[in-house]
Amino acid sequence: FAMSDVSKNLADAIESMDGSVGFDAVIVCTSNLGQENFWQARLEATSGQAARKGALILAVHEDWGKDGAGNGLGTLYAYTKAVAKAKATGVDLDAQLKAGWSVAIYHTAGKGTRLAPLPGSENNNKPGVKLSSIVVANGETTELTILEAVIRQTNSYAPYRKGRCSVFWGDQIFIPSAGTPPSGAHHADILACLGEMPTEQEWSERGLEKYGLIAVGESGEATQVEKVTYATAMSLLSSFGTVKSVGPSLGSFSISAALLLELVSEFASELQGKEAKLDSDPHFWMAFTLSADAYGTVMQSKGVSPTESGAHYNRMSAFKSRFLAANPGAGMFGCINAGTSSYWWDYGMLKLFFKNNMLALEDSAEGDALRKFLHIQDRKAGSTISGSVDDTSLVLSSTIKGGSIHSSVCTSVCVGSVDIDNCLLVNVTAKSVKAKNCILYNVIDDSEEGIQLSDGMVRADVVTSQSDKLTIKSAMDIDGGKVWKEKVAGNSHSFEEVYLMNGEVDVTGAQANRCLLSKQVASNI
Repeated sequence: FAMSDVSKNLADAIESMDGSVGFDAVIVCTSNLGQENFWQARLEATSGQAARKGALILAVHEDWGKDGAGNGLGTLYAYTKAVAKAKATGVDLDAQLKAGWSVAIYHTAGKGTRLAPLPGSENNNKPGVKLSSIVVANGETTELTILEAVIRQTNSYAPYRKGRCSVFWGDQIFIPSAGTPPSGAHHADILACLGEMPTEQEWSERGLEKYGLIAVGESGEATQVEKVTYATAMSLLSSFGTVKSVGPSLGSFSISAALLLELVSEFASELQGKEAKLDSDPHFWMAFTLSADAYGTVMQSKGVSPTESGAHYNRMSAFKSRFLAANPGAGMFGCINAGTSSYWWDYGMLKLFFKNNMLALEDSAEGDALRKFLHIQDRKAGSTISGSVDDTSLVLSSTIKGGSIHSSVCTSVCVGSVDIDNCLLVNVTAKSVKAKNCILYNVIDDSEEGIQLSDGMVRADVVTSQSDKLTIKSAMDIDGGKVWKEKVAGNSHSFEEVYLMNGEVDVTGAQANRCLLSKQVASNI
């Protein structure tokens, strides 16, 4: 693509992400019943701002064995639960899918350890972590959540995926630079940022050994290799034929109605037993597309015995032969190119969460694109401000009674006096805040002295009941995944202990309590 084509594709893609187009049915796979209830109500309340207005919302939860279903079986299980839930409202989801509905499944499970302490502040509702953007729910302004942003972004694929089920992850947003090519040439296809097959030196320079990769042959059929060197990739792909293009996989895939329903049938006993664990990449796509030897090599590197991987390979190979014979006319596995110049905004790690929220301040093509995507037209929208705010900062739906804001992003903030520089504040209520290079998230502070954070600190408060509030601190350079079980930054609890404390908390009730506490403190500022 020429650069002007890329710019146009990116602009067109964002233009279509306005809630006016989207999937006919939106299935959200959550971790527990409380989250299921929360997302069912929330996505219906923000209809037209995330999910398409009139879309059928089907939130479900994965009640599986302790290791989870994996995203392969997890996709099939979420769909079967959604079918049952739709049936209770008088909708035959199988029939609608076969008749041409576009259906999407969003996987949101996981603890979000690398984003700690923010998911803990949302009572373990990781997809409910808030971004710097405003939506209206039940007549009140509130913050756009990561999941709603992902739904808004992926809606653009819906018109090109009739009669298919698309599967997306709940913490990354990508704006495709290659447009939105239609699906349908293959029963399964996966999104990737494709480029020409690189040389060994280019492979190393681009760091391709760090990614799951999709390779596309001259026939248009694709295959997958995972995090391997150039030499290993060439060996694995030797039986695949000439590789025309290759690129990092985005993981998101779509499958035809026929393939989805046959996979549900094939794995009926596993879906009933709720103990097995299968992921889409190694257990579906690689088993469908690699040679037996290459597959055995890959699985052995994952610690799977040749006997076990061989049995699974033979099962999937037999399934593929039967399926293609019964459903001719389309290939088995292809790739939808998102483009190598795509914007990719990942919110799954604390540093990236900060970086990609602060991106909205930038005077750049990508900064403009993010503001447009987040529906930010006025940098001070909905705010009452006394004090000084520089032209760069974003202050949305906030009340600032004095002080100065420099190069910062503030959303739903109510503060008496503020002195911040290069900070991200989301849903903060306090008498005063002084901070530099910090994140304050879901903070409610009624102290007279207010909040003073050292450089690079992070604070997130956890509310469970009307009287229970816990302050959790961290730092920008702390990876919660590496210190999950440790007490850091002077905290009385580890991130894991906060996760366990939130285990039985009703998300909807906790959020209502947080709002109530926040309003009480705000009334005295």
